[in-house]
Amino acid sequence: MSRHICITAVDGNTGYTIAELLLSDPFKSKVGSVVGLALDDSATKAKDFTALGGKLVTHKPGRMRDMVKALKETGCDVLCLVPPAHHDKKDITEELIHAAKKANIPNVCMISSVGCDYADPKKQPHIREFIELESLFLSSKGDASTETGHSPVVIRAGFYAENLLLYAPQAQSEGVLPLPIGENHKFAPVALGDVAQVAAHVLTGRGEHGFDDRHRGQMMVVTGPMLCAGAELATAASEALGSEMKFESISESEAKKVLKSQSESDQSELEYLLDYYSLVREGKANYISTTAFVNVTGDHPTEPVDFFKMYRREMEPVAKRAKHAHQ
Repeated sequence: MSRHICITAVDGNTGYTIAELLLSDPFKSKVGSVVGLALDDSATKAKDFTALGGKLVTHKPGRMRDMVKALKETGCDVLCLVPPAHHDKKDITEELIHAAKKANIPNVCMISSVGCDYADPKKQPHIREFIELESLFLSSKGDASTETGHSPVVIRAGFYAENLLLYAPQAQSEGVLPLPIGENHKFAPVALGDVAQVAAHVLTGRGEHGFDDRHRGQMMVVTGPMLCAGAELATAASEALGSEMKFESISESEAKKVLKSQSESDQSELEYLLDYYSLVREGKANYISTTAFVNVTGDHPTEPVDFFKMYRREMEPVAKRAKHAHQ
């Protein structure tokens, strides 16, 4: 029997990347259908999802009855709950958690955030709110009135290395990586594709009680494989690009300006990033957690050098790129 999977926020990077994997080899043979919920069905990612063969459903938050009906109509036995990049992220995700419970979806995998357990509600509220969402999600475990508690999984995704691409203009024009993380503390950026790999294995896994027994009930913390201070990230970028890249420690207010001018992300996502950088400066991100990735996928997560090689075109200094073009 094939899995019928519904993914929320498929119009965003995380939801779309998971859907893309599920609709390609080796996962697609285990999947009967993939339905994506999109807050913005005109978004590029939503259209790309449809082009891959997924079925798109417009997600209209605010009416619980309609949400429950929409989830039931997807015919899904698996829900991948991705909190959307939206200023009402918390409210929308809470509504989805309640709706999944009422729709009796037996297998639910929620994408959460690394560091939410260390985040201070006053200093890093946009990360801390994931603890509240996890608590609400996991509370269905003891609720006999719903199927949803049988097979939950939480994946705490680390800081996406792709966020570093927001600084590509500085990398290209000045050969610098400007980050508000201080000089000494470290963090372990993870490739978005690695988080999606873990999710795809979980969503297509099977066991007697729903998800694969090796995954069911797990709290999976997924970071990159290497702890990096800013200078070490710059060294990895230099090695990948074949030209010197320097790290520049900038203030939070400078980072705000840079992010606002260079990013098309929702304001709530920028606030989340700034919260995460603040966690790094406080030394609360000085750890790696790759056990879940290795156990679930059997592979090794993407090293920083390999990540920068993947995005060489976006990061490579302009002069060097021009030289390549003429060769």
